[in-house]
Amino acid sequence: MKLNLNADLGESFGAWRMGDDEALLPIVDSANIACGFHAGDPRVMRHTVRAAIAAHTSLGAHPAYPDLHGFGRRPMQMAPHELEAAIIYQLGALAGMARAEGGTLTHVKPHGALNNQACEDAALAACVARAIVAFDRDLILLAPACSALVAAGEAAGLLVASEIFADRAYTTAGALVSRSEPGAVLDNPAVCIDHVRRMLDAGGIVAASGTVLPTPIHSICVHGDSADAVDTARALREALEADGHVLAILPDVV
Repeated sequence: MKLNLNADLGESFGAWRMGDDEALLPIVDSANIACGFHAGDPRVMRHTVRAAIAAHTSLGAHPAYPDLHGFGRRPMQMAPHELEAAIIYQLGALAGMARAEGGTLTHVKPHGALNNQACEDAALAACVARAIVAFDRDLILLAPACSALVAAGEAAGLLVASEIFADRAYTTAGALVSRSEPGAVLDNPAVCIDHVRRMLDAGGIVAASGTVLPTPIHSICVHGDSADAVDTARALREALEADGHVLAILPDVV
């Protein structure tokens, strides 16, 4: 298969550092870059965009709820027009940074609670899709496989890439197991590789229970904020290439 390996990056803020972007960028194919609402101040955004371009990764915006203190992981309720404006604002910020560095924004991947809620709430998913269409209907929506967000993106006429997570366990409904539950986060590279291989072989999400939910798979995410992110991403890339898969930037996969 032709596949994409992505990571959420640029999530430092001020003097506070998150993840090892410099080590991850040469390994992944696509970077989802924080846009300032959950992490990523202007300096961090510009530095990350510049580094991503140098590493030849495709550039994605990683918009979130306005929740710096909660790292964008706290569910929020926002009026649709307010949320649409917030998303457009963030896309504009990242697109501007990309343009200033000679790059181009290729995709959008919502972050944290916004992503999780939009996966299950069709109205919220439609709001996210409307914001992307309003800004640039040629952007790819990178969305969790088997989610309402995938359906909303397709209904809005967006090109949608379905994503699975190498380092997260799934429920039988295809949602991510809550981080508060034991076993939700997979923190061993070998375990992550086995998890991804099971899903690719099955042609869909494989829940912790063994249930299979058939779905196209375009991209695989390794969370950049996990302690073993670099080791996991490197080992996963090597394993996928050894299995005969071709890894490429997101626009070349979808």
